[in-house]
Amino acid sequence: MQPDAQNATTGPKGPLEWGQINFLQTTDTHGWLEGHIKEQNYGADWGDFVSFTKHMKKKAKKLGVDLLLIDTGDLHDGAGLSDATTLNGEISNPIFENIDYDLLTIGNHELYVSEIAYETFSNFSKRYGDRYLTSNAQIINPSTGDYEYIGKKYRYFTTEQGLRIMAFGVIFDFTGSSNVSKVITAKNLIEEKWFLDAINYPKPIDLFLVIGHNPIRVNASTSTFGTLFSTIRNLRPDVPVQGFGGHTHIRDFTVYDNKATGMESGRYCETLGWLSITGIKSSSCKAEDNPHGVPHPTRPAVPLNTSLPQSNTPSTLRYARRYLDWNRLTFAYHAEGSQDHTFNIPKGVGVTGEITSARKSLNLTALYGCAPESYCQFCKPFLADGNLFGLLQTALTTVVVNENRSDIPRIIIINTGSVRFDLAKGPFTYDDSFIVSPFKDGFQFIPDVPYEQASVSVSRLSRRTINSNIKQQVLGILNAGPFQKKRRDLETRDFGFEPLADRDICLDPRITHNHDGLKARSSSSSSSGIIRRQNTSPVPGYTTTDDFGTDGDDTVHSKIPNYAQPNDLQANGSFPTDGSTPKTVDLVFLDFIQSYILAALNSIGGSYVTGDVSYYLPKTFTTNSYLPAYAKVAWQENVPNCPVGAGIGFDKRGRRLDSMGVRI
Repeated sequence: MQPDAQNATTGPKGPLEWGQINFLQTTDTHGWLEGHIKEQNYGADWGDFVSFTKHMKKKAKKLGVDLLLIDTGDLHDGAGLSDATTLNGEISNPIFENIDYDLLTIGNHELYVSEIAYETFSNFSKRYGDRYLTSNAQIINPSTGDYEYIGKKYRYFTTEQGLRIMAFGVIFDFTGSSNVSKVITAKNLIEEKWFLDAINYPKPIDLFLVIGHNPIRVNASTSTFGTLFSTIRNLRPDVPVQGFGGHTHIRDFTVYDNKATGMESGRYCETLGWLSITGIKSSSCKAEDNPHGVPHPTRPAVPLNTSLPQSNTPSTLRYARRYLDWNRLTFAYHAEGSQDHTFNIPKGVGVTGEITSARKSLNLTALYGCAPESYCQFCKPFLADGNLFGLLQTALTTVVVNENRSDIPRIIIINTGSVRFDLAKGPFTYDDSFIVSPFKDGFQFIPDVPYEQASVSVSRLSRRTINSNIKQQVLGILNAGPFQKKRRDLETRDFGFEPLADRDICLDPRITHNHDGLKARSSSSSSSGIIRRQNTSPVPGYTTTDDFGTDGDDTVHSKIPNYAQPNDLQANGSFPTDGSTPKTVDLVFLDFIQSYILAALNSIGGSYVTGDVSYYLPKTFTTNSYLPAYAKVAWQENVPNCPVGAGIGFDKRGRRLDSMGVRI
């Protein structure tokens, strides 16, 4: 753990089930290799993960079973360790590479920018060799001018215990690559001869692994797992298929048929996925179906949706899945039930030190102020105390000021998608500025807009009324109008590079800790005699429901509330103190939503064009700048000894919230 991080106070509900083959999955780490410094549930760092994987590999060998480490992409863009360097991932990627993964694949964040795509092609993929699979992602080789695969198309290999596996790595049909790379659609991939030949490989296949930066649930809008699974199942009706996905940032497990399932393991080093399978028929596998001294998988795969092709023979496969919280208490408990003081290994300690040094050299711990409470995007109603957008409304009013026009009333509009993550109580640092909003959207404006017109346009941006005292017309139009890529992903300009090609924006999924339906897991599945760590008072966190039910979370949590938020937020500045409305205002907005603003104004009689728009503040003052500026003026109490809270789901006094957001 990092020196300023906190450890968890509640641990796992019981030992993990071990099967014939077992998996640990990471996905969508987005640079969070330092862990969540101010959140107890997720306080482990990458060095702790290094130690944990070494312990678990050793345990698998002792049990005589296989354990494979899987990652499904998106390595940076979301935290300072990856984003504060000139090239995103320049420091964080080598730290990431301390894990000896068995299979990895590429994410869309490795493809936005040509320089990053080439770094992935030239260095990262070479580190992992034939284990880095990019079955449908290609790049122009600068030496030849021809497209070639960034990694390997597939991998056929035999595990230590003798299971014969065919693996593919398939990203969703991403259209936002820079102009030096491309993604082959799943529809085209399944027609390619090499892909069909690999499915019909002449050597025996005991298990297909399909890993991908790709939602595992086939009804997700961007998922291509249904297409991939159907192709494999139609050609190989009886061979087990296991999927590992990503991109949607959720904990999830789904069943395709009685021999095929898919798993997805969250985001941001909050979750480590665990899956065990037993009962795979193989003439070469030496592993025991039920290794001695540990719990075993017991659940058959029963599909809830049979619209996909189905295996036509009975299955002997049994499964167990678990979503582990990313903290040392969890890691130490599952690492052979070790105590914390026996957990560290030298390499893990070294990686922890490397992260500490990198944070210092990048100035990530530079303190702007002390956040007086935790502010969340979804756990409180819009603009309620503790809602992040209420804080941002105040910050915008305070610091988004053109000194030459400071006495002119202004309406400031930002899209709520410009915010990426919650803000926990405690030190607000340079690192936190990336965590809350890594985007580089500048503030533009149209001067002297008639107030009635501006307020009319605001209301059309939103179906929700933000301030009942005035007509929020632009906001109303924006929120009621076309989807604005609300939960948007990073753009080329967010990395400090010039645009390299026109492209679609890959949307981030809605970010929330809330997955309904947790129930305590039955104790009958564990009979190993290992002492359990029982929870007596669950803390707020993930409560996940998937195709196996509601018992997948490794640590029992209370539910964090979840409230809908609008597309856009309005803040007002320099309005008349007598409560009257001004005749005209400066309409200030992010350059990212300029087209929506113009459309909203013109829909109620305006005739504004791009030429009417200019920058309200220097382009260097962006969505990544205004909260630090606010902290410097408003959050100086207790500096430099900022008190740290308990994390998201707790109020400012450390009391947890129930499912309705009430302090208990």
